[in-house]
Amino acid sequence: MRRELGKGEPVRELTPAAGLTGRPVVTLGGEAVGQVKDVVLDAVNGRIAGFTLAGRGLFSGPLRKSVPWAGVHALGTDAVMIPSEEVLEDKAAVTTGEEASGGLVRGARVLTDLGVQVGTVRDVIVEAGGEGAVVGVEMSSTEALGHHEATVFLALGSRPAMTGDTLMVPVRDTEDVAGDLTGLAAAVRRRRLGGDGGPGAVGEGRAL
Repeated sequence: MRRELGKGEPVRELTPAAGLTGRPVVTLGGEAVGQVKDVVLDAVNGRIAGFTLAGRGLFSGPLRKSVPWAGVHALGTDAVMIPSEEVLEDKAAVTTGEEASGGLVRGARVLTDLGVQVGTVRDVIVEAGGEGAVVGVEMSSTEALGHHEATVFLALGSRPAMTGDTLMVPVRDTEDVAGDLTGLAAAVRRRRLGGDGGPGAVGEGRAL
């Protein structure tokens, strides 16, 4: 289960899930075992479940191994570090019961609890660190936010509600949209200082 973040806990580096694709996976011994093919999200706890792998090089295809999040030593800006190849598991160990990030919310409409669509999800934003938490979305805004089809970033609660192809958010959260990842980090920090609405704040549904 995902650990609830403490009030005021610092925000680590934020990364779009799509930006992790192609990142090398390297052991602490310096051996490159592949590269990230898909980011797989835990649909219940709002975090990364792990990564499926592809071989490196122009003609390399998908591998039958995966990296569960528990086996990640560090999510670096240039590589995903793992202790050794011993943490690799069969691909099904990560993908069973989960969904790749592109299939989970990319393209979903973002709807407030007042029934107003404020955007369409372009990507999910994950936080580096022990939890691999999904902390926000990058979305294309609607006129409801004052900027049609502008790229904005919206901080999410610990379990944002998904129902079908719709991401539900409290209307109060749309008052703190950001224009870039730096602004999103500040918004996430404010949420932690003020307390997260937590699970069920927007009703029931499928979580990220």
